[in-house]
Amino acid sequence: MYRNLCTVLAEVADRQPQHLALVRILKAQTYPLTYGEYLRRVIHLSAGLEATGVSFGDRVLLLSENRPEWAIADYALLSLGAIVVPVYPSLPAGQIEYLARDSGARVIIVSDEKQYRKAVEVSRAVPQLETIVVMDPPAQLASNAISFADIERRGAEDAETENRFRERIAQIPPDHVATFIYTSGTTGEPKGAMLTHGNLLSNVEASLQIIDAGPDDVFLSFLPLSHVFERMGGHFTAVACGATVYYCETLFTIARDMQIARPTVMLAVPRLFQSMRDRIMETVTKQPPLRRRIFHWAFRNASKAAQAVRGERRWTPWLRFKHRLADRLVLQKIRALTGGRLRFFVSGGAALGRSTAEFFHAFGILILEGYGLTETSPVVAVNRPHDYRFGTVGKPIPGVQVRIAEDGEILVRGPNVMQGYYNKPAETAEVIDPDGWFHTGDLGSIDSDGFLSITGRKKDIIVLANGKNVSPVPIEEQLKTSPYISEAVLFGDEQDVITALIVPQFERLREWANLQGLTFGNDADLVALPEVKQFIKQEIERLSTNLAEFEKVRRFTLLDHPFSIETGELTPTLKVRRHFIKQRYAKELEAMAR
Repeated sequence: MYRNLCTVLAEVADRQPQHLALVRILKAQTYPLTYGEYLRRVIHLSAGLEATGVSFGDRVLLLSENRPEWAIADYALLSLGAIVVPVYPSLPAGQIEYLARDSGARVIIVSDEKQYRKAVEVSRAVPQLETIVVMDPPAQLASNAISFADIERRGAEDAETENRFRERIAQIPPDHVATFIYTSGTTGEPKGAMLTHGNLLSNVEASLQIIDAGPDDVFLSFLPLSHVFERMGGHFTAVACGATVYYCETLFTIARDMQIARPTVMLAVPRLFQSMRDRIMETVTKQPPLRRRIFHWAFRNASKAAQAVRGERRWTPWLRFKHRLADRLVLQKIRALTGGRLRFFVSGGAALGRSTAEFFHAFGILILEGYGLTETSPVVAVNRPHDYRFGTVGKPIPGVQVRIAEDGEILVRGPNVMQGYYNKPAETAEVIDPDGWFHTGDLGSIDSDGFLSITGRKKDIIVLANGKNVSPVPIEEQLKTSPYISEAVLFGDEQDVITALIVPQFERLREWANLQGLTFGNDADLVALPEVKQFIKQEIERLSTNLAEFEKVRRFTLLDHPFSIETGELTPTLKVRRHFIKQRYAKELEAMAR
């Protein structure tokens, strides 16, 4: 095992200095950096930051979109023994102020003028935040601000910089805290999970034991590096295996950037797959009748072939022939949307519907669903490329123990479990018991083959007035398989029936309404139409046939706008903030409860 995260980068860069490490995509152009250049810039920035006063144990906020400078800053800070506090670039200044105060940060590194303005506002409110470092500085900088490039230049001036860097990283112990990663705060205020170099390294090394990756692989990074999933998988793990990482320009350029990077491995969240599936099916509906029939014929036979691959049906010569024909006519064109050489996606952050995994598998696109938490660095379990089972999150990774408590809660113990929440001993004691088991708050089961399934969240369990318990998440995921439902959030505590707030898939619903000859102005008019309400009711009923009567949605309200991070319904990792939604839509929920 490596001593710390920095020694991994140094060893890989020494071994393959000319190999492509990082590539930024900007306005459809690429800006590459080799491993040798990557390490050199880390060394220079580290020395420059040290000269500005950053020292062992200092907390430093890192507020930036994904780009090479994010990765360089992360390793440079870690090499000083500093504690990196990554911040979602979507957060407003008020929430960043809380992170700065709670962590005790003295320095903040930001990307551009937009983030710089937030940093200035925060530094005025938090006197201990002394220094602002800006990657793309505006023309005028405050007296406590300095450009990223100037810091690097300062570090490059000393001929002994590299020797000091290598001596310094050799001294950082595995149990030194590398980062505070603040939980998204779906309930209550965010808490800073303290993860050590050893915590994260254990996850990197376990992941590489089960998912074969190496220098020939190309990662496309679009999930925020401030989230532990992308940081561990698309940053630390990518470096450990010597792969190349491309950074997406924005969330809106993923389709284009897949064509530029042609990734072999990609980390994603279910929302991306839902969006891709919707885009594929929307394109099909606009094709001439013959092409639509060819697509549906190819998909039916591809689905049967995928079942044969999974061992769920028998291969026959006739099925093999039809699959080859389907691949030539349709399937390879769908795979080309990902760049044409993708080996697999890894899905995390939220539940992936089994039907979504099966949909993509029919086209030869494998999605490996996993499970983890910020507090577990993050991976607990994941499906393997040659050992997967859709509808589960795979088997626990090497070195990590998982057991199910009597009440169904998933408990985790291993080298990946955090040291605790920063400055919150009581909250730490609530989740880590004296035997070292981390209580996840998630409910699950483990089958006879060792595959873990997530069945819900303890705090989200709905208890109806008749005492029946309903786990909302699986039902919500099932309802979202409708092409006309984007989000479904279930409620019903102490009520007679389950109710739901439904966010339609507006584009598809508008198309349906137009085909029916319905008249409407905006989306508020659309969801108010009785015909639309009846149609969505039919969709809910269609997808609820396998549910017990008490689990079925009996009343629902259609919302006239999507959930978003900006309006507070979604966390920065695109999870639904159930408790916030309950408060915001209290009037609608109260009306349904009558």
